[in-house]
Amino acid sequence: MEGSTAGYVQIVSKRVVRPDAATSPDGAPSEPETMHLTPWDLRVMSVDYIQKGVLLPKPETGGEAARLVDGLASSFARALGRFYPLAGRLAVAEATDGGEPAPSIVVSLRCNGEGAEFVHAVAPEVTVSDIAAPVYVPPVVWALFPLNGVLGTDVSRPVLAAQVTELADGVFVAMSLNHGVADGTTFWHLFNTWSEISRRSGSDDAGRELSTPPPVLDRWFPDSCPVPIRLPFARLEDMVRRPVYLPVRECFFDFSSESVKALKEKANAEMAGTATATISSLQSLLAHTWRAACRARELLPDRETTYTLLVGCRGRVRGVPQAYMGNAVTLAVARSTAGDVAGRGLGWAAWLLNRAVASFDEGAVRGELARWPQDPRFVYVEPPREDGAAAVATGSSPRFDVYGNDFGWGRPVGVRSGAGNKMDGKVTVYEGRGGAGSMALEVCLSARALARLVADEEFMEAVVSAGAAA
Repeated sequence: MEGSTAGYVQIVSKRVVRPDAATSPDGAPSEPETMHLTPWDLRVMSVDYIQKGVLLPKPETGGEAARLVDGLASSFARALGRFYPLAGRLAVAEATDGGEPAPSIVVSLRCNGEGAEFVHAVAPEVTVSDIAAPVYVPPVVWALFPLNGVLGTDVSRPVLAAQVTELADGVFVAMSLNHGVADGTTFWHLFNTWSEISRRSGSDDAGRELSTPPPVLDRWFPDSCPVPIRLPFARLEDMVRRPVYLPVRECFFDFSSESVKALKEKANAEMAGTATATISSLQSLLAHTWRAACRARELLPDRETTYTLLVGCRGRVRGVPQAYMGNAVTLAVARSTAGDVAGRGLGWAAWLLNRAVASFDEGAVRGELARWPQDPRFVYVEPPREDGAAAVATGSSPRFDVYGNDFGWGRPVGVRSGAGNKMDGKVTVYEGRGGAGSMALEVCLSARALARLVADEEFMEAVVSAGAAA
């Protein structure tokens, strides 16, 4: 029994879960092998782990909690068999040239099957409604995730961990994944695999082939990129700079398919005769949020504001398959003044986002990755200026299958993220719980700005329900 607590959450036990070799697509290697990391991987080693989890109802069958947790640990091991590199550990080696030590290091993923961490926790005073109902995300949510505050460069920790927390009337299932080894697409691919294996356990179709495809494990490198990549540091600690996260609060907003459709129609109507391409539903919703954030932050009209979007490269870069296990994202940035974003209409702000995504150039992405080893730059969170934050950044995707993660006793009733990478201006997008076309946003701002956002009638008019503001 672990004695630590975090808020209302108590850790019951921790164990190491190793991959079930029987479920490996081609069989896990009998000997440890080295997987070299790409520029896409290495540049995000400087940030916190990816942390996402689903809120589930309580199993109706009852029974011992230990049996439920053991079953989830077993299905996790089988899912990990398909993604066996994620049961490995990051390794740092001093690079050498001609047998002489050089001031450079190589960071790789050692696929040694050492295992992922699996945590069992209880929060008997926390209900499903406590998490799902409020607009403001309660602080206890962060304690539902393992490996809080761990950077991707911490090679002493597992690259993957899961936590199952029993609530008063539900279960929260969460994962934390080192961003240096994979992105959100891989995260949800593994999560979907885990839930499908769990759901099938004990059923007639338990032995059938999974509908979730196996991952493509081979790492993709651009032409002329050296393998392995040498980082110009004498030791790993020299490249680490702890991100600066000023205190934020976060809210969770649901948008119905009708509301999202109305925003899209409005944005495209405003740009009729000007835009040559259709503005998407997501671009319209994010523009709606960008404009509201400018108002909530009370930015001066001439203050520059940016919106950074993560653009997935699977399907956009030749040779990177849809099931690729690793990082495969690039950045698109829209820039303007706060006065123009807030004052020139929804369509204009959405068009800026549309053009930023449309500017994607495969040749430029390949060239940037090929040049990266000569001038490696890492993702860091810069502290805002004295006059406050003005940037917004969106990660994740409404295309990720969140609500299909039925572990065997019901679909999720909610999704939340952990403390990792929570900065002023972070907006996480999910598929909505209302079905096709609906979306949800998790918005992080300073406490004062977020309070103004929640009081912004124009923004909140599009939200399904305001819930109870805590």
